[in-house]
This record gives sequence, structure tokens and C-alpha cells, in this order.
Amino acid sequence: MASDKPYYTIEEMLEEIADYDQNQACLQILKYYRALFQKAQGSTNNHQNWPGGYFDHVQEILNIASNQYEWMNKRRPLPFTLGDAVLILFLHDIEKPWKYELRPDGQLHHKPEFAGKQDDHTFRLAKLREYNIVLTDAQMNALKYVEGEMADYSPRRRVMNELAGFCHSCDVLSARVWHAHPAEHDDPWKEARRIRDAVTAA
Repeated sequence: MASDKPYYTIEEMLEEIADYDQNQACLQILKYYRALFQKAQGSTNNHQNWPGGYFDHVQEILNIASNQYEWMNKRRPLPFTLGDAVLILFLHDIEKPWKYELRPDGQLHHKPEFAGKQDDHTFRLAKLREYNIVLTDAQMNALKYVEGEMADYSPRRRVMNELAGFCHSCDVLSARVWHAHPAEHDDPWKEARRIRDAVTAA
């Protein structure tokens, strides 16, 4: 990133996407669905599982990616740009705001049309078509395998490309290591805070 801010907004991170059409489509999605994104949970239970947690997870993961990319690319040049990673990570959970429903037991549950990971991926592809987002082959591989190789794993060939592996590592860090962050109060990462706190303070 160009500046030395400790923690970036989603909009600031989207500036890293060099392809104009991809950049504008992502900004359009964020603008149109911002209110929905700021209400949705990041998951039913495992990470960022509070109202607005979806938005927080996306912002958090983009900041993780920025830091990861900087130190890794200095050690060994990476075969993709930070903008490539930002694009995939912005889209990687795009189904989440539509995925859950509140049932009589008071808990969030997956809607029937999101029974498995393939259903999630199908929804993502539909959103790409809706906003005319065209991915390169490398980006498509990363979007497909951002959550791991799963059933496609093979001991004889690498299924995930480098971009997919990088994005997967960022997702794991947010969802399994920093699953409760940004913290509700006084997060140690300077300027990191939950969107509901940011909106209240504005």
C-alpha cells in the first residue's frame, strides 16, 4: 500500500486491483450491498459470528493479506500482485450475506440452497456474471480453492496455485487464528475495530 496507515478500509484495499473493470465492479458491489454486508455475520459460529462480522472478516482479511504480501514478496517475489489477492479475498465469501436464515430456535442456519461448498461456489460464479467480472485462469483457480483443495486434493499434482495458497492462508489466519477480531474493545491492531463500532463513533 502507498501510505503507512496501520489498518485499511475495504475501499482503500480495493484500490490495489489494477484491472479497471474488476475494480469498478467490486466497488459497485460494496456500495450496493454495504448495508447488508454490515448486518451479516461472518459465520454461524466459527469466526466473526456477530452482526456485521461478515464486513469485519472481509476488511480484516484484506489487511492480513496486505501485511503478508509485503513481507513475503520482499523475501521471494510472488507470481501475483497484491491486487490479485485483494480481488479474490473480497469475493471469497460473497455468498455469506445470503446464506443464513434465523430459525425458531433462535440460531442461524444454512438455507437449503447452500447445502455444500459447491453451492457456495455456484453463487459466487453467478455474482461474477451479474457484475461482468471476468477472472483470469489463475484468479479462477484461487476463487475455487480459497478454502482449500478438499475433495480435489491429489498427491500427484498441485491443485491450488500460488495465489490460491496465499489467499487460503489469509483466510485461515482470520477465521481460525484471529476469529474473534477485530476485538469488541481496544483491539491491539491499531485502528482495527468492528464496523458497528466505527458507524457508532462516526
